[in-house]
Amino acid sequence: MKAAFFDGSGKMVVSDHPDPKPGDYDAVVKVKATGICGSDLLMNNDKTEADQLPAGHEVAGEIVEIGNKVDKSYLGKKVAIETIGQGRACGSCWFCRSGQYRQCTNMEPPEGGGFAEFIKRKAMGCYEIDSGTSWAESALVEPLAVSIHGVRRGNMKGGDNVVILGAGTIGLTAVVAARQLGAGKIIVTARHQQQAQMALKLGADVALNSEDEGTEEQIRELTDGRGADLTIETVGGKSPTTLIQAVEFTRMQGRISILGGFRTPLTFDWMKPLLKEQAIYFSSCYGVIDGRHDYEMAVDMFSSKTINLENIVTHKFDLDNIQKGFECAYDKKTGSIKVQIHQ
Repeated sequence: MKAAFFDGSGKMVVSDHPDPKPGDYDAVVKVKATGICGSDLLMNNDKTEADQLPAGHEVAGEIVEIGNKVDKSYLGKKVAIETIGQGRACGSCWFCRSGQYRQCTNMEPPEGGGFAEFIKRKAMGCYEIDSGTSWAESALVEPLAVSIHGVRRGNMKGGDNVVILGAGTIGLTAVVAARQLGAGKIIVTARHQQQAQMALKLGADVALNSEDEGTEEQIRELTDGRGADLTIETVGGKSPTTLIQAVEFTRMQGRISILGGFRTPLTFDWMKPLLKEQAIYFSSCYGVIDGRHDYEMAVDMFSSKTINLENIVTHKFDLDNIQKGFECAYDKKTGSIKVQIHQ
């Protein structure tokens, strides 16, 4: 099969790669759409040697082959793939039995992601998508599930004032997740104009420029002087700026949910959140909370047609032109928000 790889110099190259072969409990999926995640962009920047496996974890496709112990009804299903946790988890350790597949202690070794013609994962990690959900939407199940998990980890209550730091894919899907789960006022900070406009279209009440001074004062004015009940940090990176903002923007005894990936040790003043008695939650990927998997909830939101996320997919490229897709995703002057690879 064809697959795309980081070449070690910051570029994506397409070459041949062995076809995946299903084990007893696996499904092989013909990839239809894969999103380029911010983490893919960051990892590509940091590479010093070429990868041996294709990346890509925002994946949707059609099951074309199954293992001997998988129910035959799986064949032909249109699915969004939980590639990171449940799709590789053992299913039997304590964390798996608790529905926390991302924390599995006996995870299958990496076998490559969705920047390829085919991908193999455990069948239990394949979530069926209804026929009315487009491939672009289906590949957005993963980032929406990330945001649903972050909102739920942050114990958002109905009517809470929510501040979302960042308006990339995860920030925008956090707007949808918070709105669907009953948020009150939603305030987003955005770096780029197209992101701010999209946040408002998706249900945010206010979009503020993340680089403006006086943002804390604006948030206090919008929240009756208190600050956010819940702040969701979606930026990450190599600076503590958004962590500091999260503490500043959140009210005393409020909650902070951190979704962004911070990729270097940071210096941070923990005294401020201590004195404000803030609760800080770290949220990684997805899992089962109160009996429901975040993926299941994301699939249901798309199936219900109560959300319209497809418009965040601003650009689509085929696998042979994946390097152009990465260049477009890097350069926000193109107007890009979410770039996907379609096959």
